Amino acid sequence: DDVEALQTQGYATIVCNRPDGEDFGQPTAASVATACEELNMAFHNLPVDRAGITAEMVERFRKIVAESNGPVLAYCHSGHRSSVLWQASGSP
Repeated sequence: DDVEALQTQGYATIVCNRPDGEDFGQPTAASVATACEELNMAFHNLPVDRAGITAEMVERFRKIVAESNGPVLAYCHSGHRSSVLWQASGSP
């Protein structure tokens, strides 16, 4: 299981920046959240759609990273939206 592998690598928090249904065959945010809950990991659903990234999303992302008990993994289809959020939030 991917979430278990991420926990083994030391991640404490997962942030989903991909809207459900964006890619065929990809897990839903709810299924990833369930896997995280079973492993006592934090999960946040912060999907970025065609409307783009808002200031509120950047602030929420910043708070998620700041309040995490360990490393954070954020993901989307290509990693671009997650990278932009990370950079815009000023997170280390």
